[in-house]
Amino acid sequence: MSQYRIVHTTGYRYGTGANDSFNEARMTPLTSRRQLVLSSKLDISPVAWTHSYRDYWGTSTVAFEIHEPHKDLRVVATSTVDIHDVVRAAEPVGWEGLADPRLRDRFVEFLSETSYVKPHRDVVRIADAVRKSSANPGEAVQKLSHRLRERVEYLPGVTQVHTLAAEVWVAGAGVCQDIAHLTLGALRHIGIPARYVSGYVVQSSDPAVGEVQIGESHAWIQYFDGEWLGYDPTNEAVPSGTHVEVGFGRDYSDVAPLKGIYTGASGSEMYVSVEMTRLT
Repeated sequence: MSQYRIVHTTGYRYGTGANDSFNEARMTPLTSRRQLVLSSKLDISPVAWTHSYRDYWGTSTVAFEIHEPHKDLRVVATSTVDIHDVVRAAEPVGWEGLADPRLRDRFVEFLSETSYVKPHRDVVRIADAVRKSSANPGEAVQKLSHRLRERVEYLPGVTQVHTLAAEVWVAGAGVCQDIAHLTLGALRHIGIPARYVSGYVVQSSDPAVGEVQIGESHAWIQYFDGEWLGYDPTNEAVPSGTHVEVGFGRDYSDVAPLKGIYTGASGSEMYVSVEMTRLT
């Protein structure tokens, strides 16, 4: 088991200053089978009216409003999380179970091809071939991830936050968000319920206790085969003790760390930093 303190700082600089802003933050890790949140707080500057709730997907969300002129919006989320190993708790349902109409109805939202994840026709052909050659959904997840990563490299700067999976395939490059979307579309096409996971990951595989590491916002996926199972398609690996879950959704649009609208400013610039310190 590992324990981490995460400090996630993000916000906007408004060129000519904003008069009002209305925002939602999804920056607080959640307690799940593989992690326990020991403490968390969210500091917002300027001081804002806030309302905390769990959204439709179960992600901790803070809605807030600022009604005064401001040139900078700063949000700092500080959390302490225990991460532990988990063992499978349910039997796999396999291809036959995933074809059950009741299960498909239950997970219809995680089988839908949203605009972000809708696969390119070449990805559809690859997914169909993988489905035919895979004995079970877990094998298909790994095969598909490998086939897609053979074609799409991890390369920051070539995509934007609103880039679609089909565009990523054509470009042959993208970041973790793009690779997650690409994988989700392929999995959903062959009938595997799959959801987007937003979170953090520390860059070192075995950081020293007490050493502050530059972390990063990260995205991976979970697929359903009797229970939700994680897979990191960017790294082609099961999420490790350095992955911290924040939220789930159909795609990035459901779990963006900070989003909102403002009035008065002619433009804005976003900034982000993540620090992760291993405590045990």
